Order: sequence, then structure tokens, then C-alpha cells
Amino acid sequence: MLGEIAVDLWVAEESLRYLGFEMGRRMTVIRLTGGALLVHSLVSLSTQLKGELAALGEVRFVVPASILHGHLYMEQYRNAYPQARLFGVAGLERKRPDLSFDGMLGDAPEPEWGEDLDQKRFEGHRVAGRVLNEVELFHRKTGTLITGDLCFNIGPDWPLRTRVLAWGPRMRPRLGPTVAFRLGIRDREAARRSVERILEWDFDRILPGHGEIVESSGKEKFKRDFAWLLTDG
Repeated sequence: MLGEIAVDLWVAEESLRYLGFEMGRRMTVIRLTGGALLVHSLVSLSTQLKGELAALGEVRFVVPASILHGHLYMEQYRNAYPQARLFGVAGLERKRPDLSFDGMLGDAPEPEWGEDLDQKRFEGHRVAGRVLNEVELFHRKTGTLITGDLCFNIGPDWPLRTRVLAWGPRMRPRLGPTVAFRLGIRDREAARRSVERILEWDFDRILPGHGEIVESSGKEKFKRDFAWLLTDG
């Protein structure tokens, strides 16, 4: 189930249907300096996956991407790894009162993973009246950007309905967010600052929350497909 992407970096994928759209779901596993595992944006914890994680190291940190993305199945990981620290984002504690969080993600990485990862909260976006609070990660060792809903990379072989959702009515393939995500940006200047901060990172690969992995030229593609936000108007 786990696929190795690079040194100390793995992903697991499973199907996800949302409002009738097949979107897929990707979980990222990072082995930190010292050997502990950080698990980002969870998939269901099957017996097979649990065994594969055990072969890699000890799960110590469990993190979502946002209040929408990656918090499903957190209860499974809490029960399976009681020693792990469970992190949320602001607002998730109200959405998931069944969970007790050990910390909240923000713009600064936690000391336990600051040597390996940088992070940035994507600002200026709201969904259903709530701040999305999506946190993007940068894995320094492998030059990898890890996102949630900020990046969709839907290819031509995906179902038509999914392509329309990701590409918009003009059906132009792109890496950037869906039209619905763009419409949720309420503070354009804050969102622009977030993108500019992400572009300070030296990444080449992108692991989007949905769609296909971008193995190379990721920074150039990211800048191209977020040009609409980096320019005035």
C-alpha cells in the first residue's frame, strides 16, 4: 500500500468520492531525523498499512492538511498509536470534538520536526463560512512540497466530471486549485503572501492532496498556475 517516493518519504493512496466526484486521497509519511514517523493527511488504517508503517519506524506525529482535508480516520491512529501526538488546525477542535489534540499547526514548524520540515498556513480562504486553515509542508531533504486542497493535479485519464471540477469550464489542465477553491479566497492579499512564502522554498516535487504526483519542475508549474494570484487584479 505504501509507495516510496524518495529517501524517508512515502505515500499511500485510496479512493475518495466527494459530492459524486472521484477525487482520490493521498497520505504522506515522512521519517524524521532520529527515526520517528510523521503521518500527514490520513487514509484508513488497514492491517496491511499498519504493518508497513511498523517496518518504517514509530508513528509519533499525526497531522491533517486543513479543517476539511486529512482529519478523517484520526481516531483510528489515536487508538492504534496512543504514544503519538495528534495535531489539528484552528477550527478542527470544534468539528472533531471526539478528538483531543496535543497541539495546533501554524506558520512555524514544531521543534520536533523543524529540522526536516518547514510549513506555512495558507491564508485568506474560507469555506462554508469557516477559515480553511490549510497548512502546506516543505520537506527539505527531498525538495518536496506537500499540500492538501491547494493543488489538484488531475490528468486526462480521470473521469470527465472530475476533470471539469479541477480544470474549470475551459477544460484547461492545471496544477492550481479548483474553481471552487478560488472562489473561497476572501482576502486576496493574504493569499498572495502565502503563495509568495511557498515560492521561497526550494522544491521540485509536489505531492498534491488530489491527483497525480509532480515529480519535477514543480516550482515552475506552481508559479505558472498561481500567476493569477501573484498579479494585480
